[in-house]
Amino acid sequence: MSDLQYEQSAQLLERAKKVLAGGVSSEFRKYNHPHALFYTRGNGSRIYDVDGNEYLDFTLSQGPLIVGHSHPYVLKAVAGYSLNGQLFAGQHIREVELGEKLQKLIPCAELMRFCLDGSEAVQTALRAARAKTGRKKFLRFEGHYHGWLDNVAWGISATDVAALGRREHPTAFPWSQGLPPHGIDEFIILPWNDPELLEKTIEERYEEIAAVITEPVMCNSSCIQPASGYLQGMRDLCNKFGIALIFDEVITGFRLSLGGAQQYYSIIPDMAIFAKALASGYPISAITGKREWMQLIEDGKVVHAGTMNSGNPSVAAALATIEVLEQEQPYERMFKLGQRLMEGLKKAAAKISLPLLVQGPGPMFHTGFTQLSAVTDYRDTLVYDKARLSKFIAAMHNHNIRVIGRGLWYISAVHTEEDIDHTIHISEKVLSAL
Repeated sequence: MSDLQYEQSAQLLERAKKVLAGGVSSEFRKYNHPHALFYTRGNGSRIYDVDGNEYLDFTLSQGPLIVGHSHPYVLKAVAGYSLNGQLFAGQHIREVELGEKLQKLIPCAELMRFCLDGSEAVQTALRAARAKTGRKKFLRFEGHYHGWLDNVAWGISATDVAALGRREHPTAFPWSQGLPPHGIDEFIILPWNDPELLEKTIEERYEEIAAVITEPVMCNSSCIQPASGYLQGMRDLCNKFGIALIFDEVITGFRLSLGGAQQYYSIIPDMAIFAKALASGYPISAITGKREWMQLIEDGKVVHAGTMNSGNPSVAAALATIEVLEQEQPYERMFKLGQRLMEGLKKAAAKISLPLLVQGPGPMFHTGFTQLSAVTDYRDTLVYDKARLSKFIAAMHNHNIRVIGRGLWYISAVHTEEDIDHTIHISEKVLSAL
């Protein structure tokens, strides 16, 4: 049994349900343990709830807090620039400075536009690709998350592998009720990490395909890395057939390197989406891309708009976050800490012969219970023992360690070796009790 108490959160949740649908403002927040919790503050690698519980945090607000909670340099920058105003419905100098900074860091970023979140930026990229090519469909992959909007909220849920059908002609299920049925007509979906199938499909259907969109690392489903040569093959096919290659770097951006996954893997997409870690939790995203693909946005033929785009606090937060990352250069350390934790979890499970699969690059990784020695696509993920994972995540939480419920872990620039070693120690106790 846990020593933690959750009574005040439970009371607040009941109060919230009277005004907020389900008591939350995002569906994912329902699924904390033991229920949606209410937090009071965060500092560094720790977060605190209304019941006074302190957690070592590996969720990092679903990824954005790459420099930790309440980084003083970020907060000071936001407070200082906000004194000048919060939103002008016009341009301001720091927005230009942020664009110049991203242009230097991100290989594909010849031009960009700022938005509020990743879902919105994805739609802008797809719109630009359709407009330039005159083609109607985009090709995407099973299990890849590109936001919650109607035309992309497919292919991220299934009852079992059999329900998905043949690999050559997968069945894509809607993620939510209320999606228009014609949304399925906007895309072609394939299993990931299958270069032969990708090549065959594009060669047969390239006249329909405006864009291929992919997470460079399949972070939202088991943190699956691309097979050797897979992204390069995707790049070559898009070049050959005049298709836009779009990297959804909402998670990988600034987490694998300052230039994102495209710098890490040395594969330059035509357009890329950045959000989450860009601004330490403040609402901003960016669509970045080569001029030839961004030209129609520049000319106003592809409309991109938004009243709240590039608000002063968000832009200041983004610049400050990048400045911290540039100054501290935490990447080698984040990789080492993540890999140290991964190895510790593997060894803890192996001691008691538990089938725990731990995989990912290090700054983010996934834990799941399966007999498989590796998971290479979404179909593999459907055989995970989800009940055992839920018990593991809940038990870690009851020992003051916070992990995303689907088994995804994030490492920040402020996690320490002591944090990692403590987590390994706790995991040994938790796993032995499963």
